[in-house]
Amino acid sequence: MMAPVAARRLVIALLVFAVVLAPSVATLWISTPSASDVRARVVDFTEHYGVVLLGPGDVPSLLAKAVVATEDERFYTHHGIDTIGLARALTYDASNRCLCQGGSTITEQLVKDMYLSGSDRGYNKMVDAILALKVEGVLTKQEIMADYLSEITTGLGRRGVSAAACAYFQAPLPSLTLGQYALLAGVTQAPSLYDPTVDPEAAEQRRSEVLAAMISERYITPAEALAANAEPVLVTSTQPNPACA
Repeated sequence: MMAPVAARRLVIALLVFAVVLAPSVATLWISTPSASDVRARVVDFTEHYGVVLLGPGDVPSLLAKAVVATEDERFYTHHGIDTIGLARALTYDASNRCLCQGGSTITEQLVKDMYLSGSDRGYNKMVDAILALKVEGVLTKQEIMADYLSEITTGLGRRGVSAAACAYFQAPLPSLTLGQYALLAGVTQAPSLYDPTVDPEAAEQRRSEVLAAMISERYITPAEALAANAEPVLVTSTQPNPACA
């Protein structure tokens, strides 16, 4: 349970956020795109990079749970903006005088890549939030998750979880293990750092953090996490998997 002082700070941050931004939000809602073309943008984006475009039914349940647990725990209940997470991040940053925590949702991260050329700094952060609200009115949660996992950076010079599954584990996305899904979910936070071909130890540590988050969200048991943590972070083979050709 949140301490009384922390709870008060969170409420104050929310109120300040609402009062300061209210006039700008109305203007931004009118001036920003409708987001009705978000799906077309994802299609063009994945075609440009030559990566697999996943459909809602192509995302393994364990992978979706791993991503939600580590990146956006209220994904299925918010409407594009996680006000609780954002206020918490603002409070932390103000208290520590830094820009340490982003507070971005999965929807906002999709918007950042599709509309903002990968940047959500400064003014773009406000545009990102408005467009995220609009995207949530166009796509279902399952479609947002599939689009996000199709285009997200998953390693040094690599995009999409399907390509990462073949590069790291020599196997197609549907056939991976819990540990492998957890690694994929974790690498997206800092792809160049957690790419297991670059730094296996960092990737292993990040995987452990994702599994711990999944335990916290009651998606898996401690025993399942223990077994997953024992898996190798990379799978090598002299015989290429035909499903990855």
